[in-house]
Amino acid sequence: MGPNSGRRLLGLLALAALLAEVLGRAAGLGALGPGDGAARRVALTFDDGPSERTPELLAVLERFGARGTFFVLEPACAAFPGHLAALRSGGHQVEAHGRRHRHALTLWPWQEWAQVRWHPGGGGLYRPPYGGHSPLTRLLACLAGRKVALWDVEGRDWTGGDAEALARQTLERVRPGSVVLLHDGPEVTPALLECLLAGLPGRGLEAVRLSDLPPRRIGWRVGLRRLRQSYGLGQRDRLDVGRL
Repeated sequence: MGPNSGRRLLGLLALAALLAEVLGRAAGLGALGPGDGAARRVALTFDDGPSERTPELLAVLERFGARGTFFVLEPACAAFPGHLAALRSGGHQVEAHGRRHRHALTLWPWQEWAQVRWHPGGGGLYRPPYGGHSPLTRLLACLAGRKVALWDVEGRDWTGGDAEALARQTLERVRPGSVVLLHDGPEVTPALLECLLAGLPGRGLEAVRLSDLPPRRIGWRVGLRRLRQSYGLGQRDRLDVGRL
């Protein structure tokens, strides 16, 4: 292979990675996203667990009679098997976040295949860490029988901000059918969750599992809107699609 061929190959790989970022993560085309707003439901989803914070989250959910969806990691499941069992016995939805909390572009194809194939059992959804996509993510998910599940509103609990302020900002962005991204681990999340669950009824909204929303596949119309808002080109009804 000559130098020109090598440069062309690198250029093609870079283009494929860019398209995966733009169309897969930012636009979310073909992934599961927000549901129909007619039922006035929202799905509260929690990534990265289970963790030492899981019992607190479960206690808050139980107090409000709500159910959540937990996208769990394989190492965390091994570290907290009792918490994983508690999620299931509590009627919450348990789905896959992968074997490694790494962006898809940092994984070799065989590592991403193992990442996408893994599931704690009983479901078929996969949420990539950081929402990140490689050029192979969607193909591998299809081959593994998985559906990629994204979100449209982020609670930003990873920032460590004040729970009431984070809840207020989140509730301002939530719409009927929204999928809210939270995390199982940050210290602020239980208090944030309590504020959210207290505030949703005043907006005529009910917190449900993702399967009860249910989510819809993101098409071109919604995808283009996500794309504009992902890169700060649209401010109204802004979607939070930047971090997981």
